[in-house]
Amino acid sequence: MKDIHFSVEQISKIINGNIIGNKSIYIKRLSSIENSKNGDLSVIHTEKYLKYIPKSKASAIIIDKKLKIPKIKNNKTYIIVDNAYLTFCILLEKFYEIDKFSRSGIENPSFIHKSTKFKDNFYLGAFSYVDSNCKIDNNVKIYPNSFIGENVSIGKNTLIYSGVTINNNSKIGSNCTIHSGAIIGSDGFGFLQNSDGSYRTIPQVGNVIINNNVNIGSNTVIDKATLESTIINEGVKLDNLIQIGHNVEIGENTVIAAQSGISGSTKIGRNSLFGGQVGVIGHLKLGDNVRYAAQSGISKNIKSNETVFGSPALNRRKYIQSYSIFKKLPEVEKRIKIIEKKLLKLQKLSNKI
Repeated sequence: MKDIHFSVEQISKIINGNIIGNKSIYIKRLSSIENSKNGDLSVIHTEKYLKYIPKSKASAIIIDKKLKIPKIKNNKTYIIVDNAYLTFCILLEKFYEIDKFSRSGIENPSFIHKSTKFKDNFYLGAFSYVDSNCKIDNNVKIYPNSFIGENVSIGKNTLIYSGVTINNNSKIGSNCTIHSGAIIGSDGFGFLQNSDGSYRTIPQVGNVIINNNVNIGSNTVIDKATLESTIINEGVKLDNLIQIGHNVEIGENTVIAAQSGISGSTKIGRNSLFGGQVGVIGHLKLGDNVRYAAQSGISKNIKSNETVFGSPALNRRKYIQSYSIFKKLPEVEKRIKIIEKKLLKLQKLSNKI
């Protein structure tokens, strides 16, 4: 992140804090209290970090009002707030927003078709290509080496990092972030087997719709629909290295961790959480508010408000009950062998009688 240039007084007004010390000091960077330098703003939200204050070189420190500031010889500048950790996160977010949206203009070499329309504060990085009939709203930033296909629309305040591909007819909402290497609108994995065992490609003629406030991680791929649309609804957060198949729909505010794969035509509900490496087969209907443990394999419909584990995935309670049994299988096997030996001895004795 680039250096910032705000006074302690300005920062205090942003976060509604009370200043102890010099309000005229200017801050250049945000840093941890352990590694701070002159010009830095740091945060202390728990008692265990108070020990760093005497040796800290931070120009100012955000500190939780519940903590007692230690008495030291060197005068420090503090900003006292109700919740130091939350405040620091909000401040980090604001400065990051300033940094990432600071660029504007069209760099060369790059190409933007004459039929494409873009609004104020547009940025297009070098070696990027924007095809015909695109509609780009205010304050959109497209970083270098990106490709935007025909008839793509992009909402305001959306950030597209380097090396992103957005294929024809995709619709991207406002306040979205798409990280490097992501591909939006690639062909779905659709093939029909011929009588001789070879495969015929099924044309994919739909598109992808990404609604507002969506984050898409690096190298994540979202396939376009065979017909109609693959839909990522508002507030969805996708980690890196995720595969979203054709005609999938993901409900509002669902979060999916890295290396998960969602097969075609599956419908995922709202406010769900996926751990890493979850696999979902196609044509399923998954409910709202579901929690999927890492590496779960989803092979059937899931009702709302469930928590599932394992592969094939089971309800959390059933999984724990089953696990309590199968973790004892080695011990059970030993006992069975002992019983078998005893039975064999009894059988031999009975034969003698």
